[in-house]
Amino acid sequence: MGEVTSSTSSHATPPRTRKPPEERREDILACAAAIAIEEGLERITLRAVAARLGVRPGLITHYFPVAEDLVVAAFARAAVLEREQFFTSDGTPLQRLAHFIDHVERGRSLPLARLWLNARHLARFSPTLDAELEVQDALDREGLTAIIEDGIDSRDFGDVDAEAACIRILIALDGGGSYVNASTQIEHPAHTQVVADVAEWALGLESGVLRQAIERATPG
Repeated sequence: MGEVTSSTSSHATPPRTRKPPEERREDILACAAAIAIEEGLERITLRAVAARLGVRPGLITHYFPVAEDLVVAAFARAAVLEREQFFTSDGTPLQRLAHFIDHVERGRSLPLARLWLNARHLARFSPTLDAELEVQDALDREGLTAIIEDGIDSRDFGDVDAEAACIRILIALDGGGSYVNASTQIEHPAHTQVVADVAEWALGLESGVLRQAIERATPG
C-alpha cells in the first residue's frame, strides 16, 4: 500500500488578509494614478490596474463599476499630489513663488505636464473628465492667487490685479508645457525661463529679483 498523506499540507498557502474598503480603494487609486503618469490616461483599464495589484478585475469593478470614473479619479489624485509639491506654505510670498517656479524649471513637473496635456485632449470626449479639469484648474488658480495676494499685502509684489497676474503666469506655464512631448526640447532661456519672465512682469517686480529668489530656492 502507498503511504497515506495528510490532507493538510505543511506548505499550505496562508489565507489572504482582506483590506478595509477605504484602504483597498486608496490602493486602486494610487495604482491608477501611477499608470496615468507613466503611460497615459487611456491606458487605465480595470484589467491593467488589477494586474498591477495582483487581484482579480472583479475587485476593481466592485469599487469602480465604470472605467471612466476610475480614469477621472486617477487624474484628480495625480493633480492633488502635484499641487502639494507646487505650493508650499513656508516662507515669504516671494519665496513661495520661487519654489513654485523652481519646481517647473527643474523639470520635476514634466510627467504631470504630459498628464494635463493628455487630459485636456481626452476631455473633449468626456464631459466627466472635462468637469474634473475645471475643478483642478480652479484649485490651481486659487493656490497661486493666494500667494500673489499675500505678496501684494506684504509689498513683495507690486500693486497688481492678482487674478490677472495668476492667469498670465498659468498661461505661460501651459504654453511651455505644450512642448512637453516634443522629441527635441528647446533649451533656450526664453523657453526654459518663460514662467519666471512672465511672473516677474505680471507682478511688477524689478528685473532679476525673482531669478535671484529662484536660485536661492534651488538645492545645492
